[in-house]
Order: sequence, then structure tokens, then C-alpha cells
Amino acid sequence: MSSDPDITRLPASPPPPPDARDAAVQQALLRFDRKSAATAQGISTDIRLIERTAASLRPSRERPVMKRTRYLLAASLACLVAGSGAYLHLMRSPQVAQFAPPVEQKLASNEAARVEPTVQAKKESESQAQPQTQIPTATPAAKPNPEAAARSAAAAPPPATPHVEDRILSRVAPQAPAATDRVQGFMPGTSSPYSARSRGDYRTDDGFNRASPPAFAQQMAPAESLPDHTQRERVPGLAEPAGRDKFANAPENAFQIARDAPVSTFSIDVDTASYAFVRAQLNRNVLPPAASVRTEELINYFPYDYEAPASPDEPFRANVAVFPNPWAEGRKLIRIGIKGYALQQTNRPRANLVFLIDTSGSMQPLNRLPLVKQSLAMLVTQLQPEDRIAIVTYAGNAGTALEPTSVSEKAKILATIDRLEAGGSTAGAEGIRRAYALAEQNFDANGVNRVILATDGDFNVGITNKDELKGFVERQREKGIFLSVLGVGAGNYNDALAQALAQNGNGVAAYIDTINEARKVLVEEASSTLFPIGKDVKIQVEFNPAAVAEYRLIGYETRRLNRDDFTNDKVDAGDVGSGQTVTALYDIVPVGGPRTVDDLRYGARAAASGAPSPAEYAFVKIRYKLPRSDRSVVISTPVDRGSESARFEEAPLDARFATGVAAFGEILRGGKHTGQFGYDDVLRIASAARGDDPYAYRAEFLQLVRAAKTASAMQPLRP
Repeated sequence: MSSDPDITRLPASPPPPPDARDAAVQQALLRFDRKSAATAQGISTDIRLIERTAASLRPSRERPVMKRTRYLLAASLACLVAGSGAYLHLMRSPQVAQFAPPVEQKLASNEAARVEPTVQAKKESESQAQPQTQIPTATPAAKPNPEAAARSAAAAPPPATPHVEDRILSRVAPQAPAATDRVQGFMPGTSSPYSARSRGDYRTDDGFNRASPPAFAQQMAPAESLPDHTQRERVPGLAEPAGRDKFANAPENAFQIARDAPVSTFSIDVDTASYAFVRAQLNRNVLPPAASVRTEELINYFPYDYEAPASPDEPFRANVAVFPNPWAEGRKLIRIGIKGYALQQTNRPRANLVFLIDTSGSMQPLNRLPLVKQSLAMLVTQLQPEDRIAIVTYAGNAGTALEPTSVSEKAKILATIDRLEAGGSTAGAEGIRRAYALAEQNFDANGVNRVILATDGDFNVGITNKDELKGFVERQREKGIFLSVLGVGAGNYNDALAQALAQNGNGVAAYIDTINEARKVLVEEASSTLFPIGKDVKIQVEFNPAAVAEYRLIGYETRRLNRDDFTNDKVDAGDVGSGQTVTALYDIVPVGGPRTVDDLRYGARAAASGAPSPAEYAFVKIRYKLPRSDRSVVISTPVDRGSESARFEEAPLDARFATGVAAFGEILRGGKHTGQFGYDDVLRIASAARGDDPYAYRAEFLQLVRAAKTASAMQPLRP
């Protein structure tokens, strides 16, 4: 071995040539190819080793992953379906209009705080919202500048994020139909409300174009301000209010001692609103409130076959009957019936009618404005070509939907009615003023001038005081313009106002709860509803103290008059229409019968029961005026023994049926004077006295009595 110093003295090895490495590699590859030419590379199996190893590991790693993926996809799909269903349910719910705006407003404020646009962005968005009226001038073409475009793109504000309210309303509100003319209130001959809004204006409840409201007012509008067909789709789901009805009634009449107060005076009542309201409640399986039951209106709902007068010069004829009281042994009933003269269709006067229609938001449900529209359309078909109709609508404001138009243009009138829609508050007083102005403008001295008000009575804008409205209607009545009321709805129905307006307007008050009731009032009884044959009709009955110890008028609590009002032609009373019937029942205690009021110790004693019975029980006087006269006429008839039936079953058929109806009304009011008389007794009497029933009104009454037996005392709470 050489030592280190020897190594350092060895000469340095020469550097290898540049291609020596490549040559060595080539030689090694050639030797490898020659050596392994006869042997195949790899393994003899079909699968590589790494794949064989991975195959045994794949089930334990990939299968759980696939299962978890499937579970996640299924859960996501279920959440999507459930969320969509819940969203649609909430948006169709009646509460969404009440609770959605505040929530949307809060979300919108949070979003606005999160993304605050710059001043430049606000200006640009406002400029985009305004209609472009300037025509841009042509500019010479210039080369595109990439750097300038990049700078402008960087300086441009981000696109405005839509408000939350807009996103929600865009999902709820369907697209506007291609052609629609339905608006709140109405204005004929105008374009769609959607096109009006796109121009920057909108239509109010009274049908007039107003300036467009602020943007925030449009965004925060409740769901009820959506397009009209959306309202119609959601009407069936709207829950009506409950417990806010107002009724015109008074405590039941008490027994009067004939010796102390022998005279009874009252105005006739031909209204039928109470019966229809009672029917509507019983059809809901709920007993009506006692205050809603006016027994005389239940009795007078049905036509009776009384003897008719022969001439319009004496338009009334009285029919009287006396028979035993079926619910109180020893007492008797006196039936007073009146039938008016029936005008011939060719002889009836012309009609100048103004339909005053409530189109406020409370009239949206199907049993309100939609039913009113059907009812008035049926009435139009009963009028003559020479009659005239005008239409006034009122909501937040009042508007004239149709100027006075001849019924010969029936298609135009019906189209106007069909276009009415509901929405807004209720300015009823303003609508009444406008309707009377139109009626006075087209006053027909030889015809019937009448305003027909269709409403739920929920006046909440303008004059809402009942006495003020009554005074206005009374003054118009003196001019020869009368008022009738068609009431609709339940839950907030103002029966008290409807009765006050109709009574002071020399008209009738009807309640329309079904299309069949509309047909009865406005088609089958159109002549009696529209054309009076006698006005200010009063009845005064003087009882004979020698034959009658006590008496009680059944019903008519809101129609009682003072004794001296009978001869005072300035005192208003009810009207009777063409062919109409009026019925009144008195419950009397004959002398010697079971008293309800004891005699006074120091007062005069009643006649002894052994004294001979006088020939007359009472004397009936009827005072009325002809439609164009201011002087009253009196007709009279005695109630004597000749009109008495010894047994109830021998009484006239109509008298027995009216007795059953009266008993039903008294039971609904609490049965203070009917004792143990019940619904089964009513059914027994009314079924036996049903008689001729061409329109099945009496058959329907029997069904209502059966419904009352199982009806609930109060309306059930909504879930």
C-alpha cells in the first residue's frame, strides 16, 4: 500500500470524453436486452399486484362513502320539498298579509345595512328607474381602449341587490294576464292595472288614476294589494271575522193590561234580513245570537194566500183570524194579515236605479262582493229597456263606475258589474252622497227613483255616525229618492246600520247569504222590492177590555209607535211593495183566562168571568199613503167572534204556519213566553200546515228547525 505522500505524487487521471456516459448507458441497455429477450416482463396473472392489493381494500373504504352520499342527497331532497310546501302554505295563509310586511321590512333593513350602495350607485339606479325621454346624439366612432374599459368596469358599482320584499312578492304574484280590465272599485274603458303601474301610476279603490306611490310603499304593500286574480284565488281561504256583528233589536214586548193601555200602534215591517241571517248561522251549525232574531221578519219571509184587493186605488185588504194559542193553554192568538195590490208588468212605472256597491277590503270573501255581483246581474235581467241604471262604488273613496245608462245597453251594464273588485277602507258616507247625486240628476217624476246599497255595513271612513247618515237619508226621502239595502257577510255585519238606513229611506233591508236568496229578493219578488204601492203604512189595534184582559205584540220591537203617531202624517213608517203580504200576531189573554200580570189592590177590577162575552175582541185600523200622495187614508176591520176558530187545527192553514214560525223565533230568543214549547212542537205544527209550497221555502224552514236542535250555542274556535 502506498502512503499518502505517494498518492499525492501520482499523476492526475485524464478527464473522460463528453460522450462516455451516454455510450456506457447504451452498452448497458444492449446487454440487458440480449439477456432478457426470452423472458416476458411483469407477472403472469391478469391483474397487477398493486391492483390486487387495492381490490381487497376497496369495499371497506368506498361503500360507506357511497352510502353517506346517498343519505345526504335524500335528506337534501326532503328538505327542499318540505321547505317549498311550508313556504307556499304560509304565503297562502290569511295571516301572511298581517305578519309578512314587518318581517320583510326587518330583513330588508338588515340587508341594506349589510350592502350599502354608494352615492353614485344610488344616482345611477334612480336614473335607470326613470323613463328615458332624451334621444342620444350620434358620436364619431372611436377605437376601443382596453385600459379605459378596465378602469370603468372597476369603478362601476356592483349590481343592486333586490329588496327582500321584492323577492317574496315576485314569487307570490303571478304574471299579469295578457288582457284584464279588473280593478279595485272600477273605471270603465281603461287599460290593465299592470300597464298603469308600469307607466308610474296606479289605480285607487274608487277607480281613478293617482300619482304613483313612493317606492317603499309599493315594496311594503301587503299581500292583499297583489293583482286581482291573486285575490280571487285566495278568497276561499280568507277567514271571516267572528263576534263583531251589530244588530238592531230591542227587548221582547211584554204583556200589556188592556184596561190600562188598550191601544197598540206599530209600523209594518216587510224586511226579511233577520230570517236570512238566522238561516246562514244555522247552516254553519251555530245558533244565531238572540239579538239577530226579529220574529216579525221570520214570519214575513213567507208569502201567504190572503185575499187580494181588487184595485190599486184601495191597495190593501185586511184579513183577521182568532184561534187558540198552542204553547199556552187558555190564551189565544189574533192574526192580522195584509196583502198589497199586485201591479201588472205593463203598468209598473219606470225605474231610475243607482247601484251603490261597497268595494272595500272587507268585501273580498266569496259570500260578499262576488255574491253581490251575481245578485245585481240577476236584477238587471228583470228590468225593462226604458229603465235606467247607474253604478257607484266606494272604498277609500267613491267613484262613478257607470253613468246613468239605459237597460237596453244590458251588455255594458253587466260588463261593468263583472269588472268590480274589492280592496281598501270603507268610505260609505261619501258613496251614499254620490249615489243620491246621480239619482237626483236623473230624477224621474213619473217613475221610481231608488238607490240600492250593497254592503256589509262596515263603514270606517268619513261619516260613520248612524244618526248623521239617517238624517241625510231622511232628507233625500222627502225629495222622492228611496233607499234599499242588501246586506252580506258575517262576523262584522252591521245589521243595525242597514236597518236604520232602510227604514229611514222608505226601502227594504234584505240579507243575501246565498244565490237562491238573491233570486228570491231580486227576481221572484223584484216588483215588491222595487215598486211600492203604499207608503208610511201603520197599524193600530184597539183592544176591548171587556173581552181581552192582556195582550202582547209578537215581534215588531223596533217598529213600535206612539198612539198619536198613527194620525200624524209626518211620522215615517214602512212601505208595502207590489203584491207583498204583511202578518202580525197578538198573544192575548181573554177575560177570565190565565193572567200574566196581577191586578192592583186599589185599581179597578177586571170583568167577572161569568159575564157574557162581547162580540168583538178588538178593532183594527190601517193607515197608509199612496206612493205619490202626502195625505193618508184609513181602512178598518173588527176582530169579532165570526173570525174565531174553536180549535187550533181548525184555524186557517197560513195562520197555523205563521204560528209555527213565530214560536221558532221566540224559542231562538230564549223562549220567555213559550213555556215548554220546543222545536219538535214547531215541527209538528209547521209540517201539518205546510200547504202549497211552490218555491220550497217552507220545506227549507223545516230543515232549519231540525238544524237548530243540534246546533252549537257558540261558533267553535278556529284551530
